[in-house]
Amino acid sequence: MDHAASARVVPPTGFTARLTLVTAAAMAFLAVFALALSLATDRLATRWSDALARSATVRITAPAEEMDTRLDSVMKVLGETPGIRTFRALDDSEMDALLQPWFGADLPLDALPLPRLVELNESAQGIDAKGLQLRLDAEAPGAVLDDHTRWRRPLVAAAERMRFLGILSLLLIGGAMAGMITLAAQAALAANVQVIRTLRLIGAQDRFIALAFVRRFTGRGLAGAAAGTALGMIAVAFLPAANDAGGFLTGLGFSGAGWLWPLFIPVLAGIVAYGATQMAAMRMLKGIR
Repeated sequence: MDHAASARVVPPTGFTARLTLVTAAAMAFLAVFALALSLATDRLATRWSDALARSATVRITAPAEEMDTRLDSVMKVLGETPGIRTFRALDDSEMDALLQPWFGADLPLDALPLPRLVELNESAQGIDAKGLQLRLDAEAPGAVLDDHTRWRRPLVAAAERMRFLGILSLLLIGGAMAGMITLAAQAALAANVQVIRTLRLIGAQDRFIALAFVRRFTGRGLAGAAAGTALGMIAVAFLPAANDAGGFLTGLGFSGAGWLWPLFIPVLAGIVAYGATQMAAMRMLKGIR
């Protein structure tokens, strides 16, 4: 008996066919969003981390009468430090904008002993943070260099966790799909017990019978996953594009070559369906006498 003959053993329609198609489509749809979330979070954390890595801040604390002198000393040190592309002192309006989210718009800056901030951007060469801090200690006491290391570490950790959660979600989705396809295959086998026994009487081997179910359910899983993936990619394409105002919530789509990743979902779904049906079929056939 050839492969075409074996495929006719499984009824082409029925509850198990619809269950397999709908399950594969739903799981693939969810997998697209899990993949988009993982990739978008990784991009966002990388972008924030890179931006912080190229910038630093010098915080100057001093009595009011000495603040201008300390600021001039800091500006002189920064101007002589290699690896700094640009630097500038923040004015009162910029300080007010930084503090408004925390203290409101009516903060009396003149009445508060606020430190002065100097923002600097590094060149590709980078700076020697320890050496710069030592020189600031010597020439401008009270000036502290913040290279944003403490801000970058949580972002890197968050990206790693989100990548792990994305992979875990995809594994759980694959496991759920494998379980549902296994149940559908077992139901189809149980519904065709008499057919299986008749096939055995005329000389069909279990391998031939299992092949019929494997081919049919793998095809259903592949078709359903392809449909679910297409719907998921369309839904992701209509999400708002990334922008600075929306931040993370407007950057959940794929970017560039990232659109190729969802195309692997139907292939993986077909592999999962093949393995799940193969194991279910052989196990059920051993129990049918």
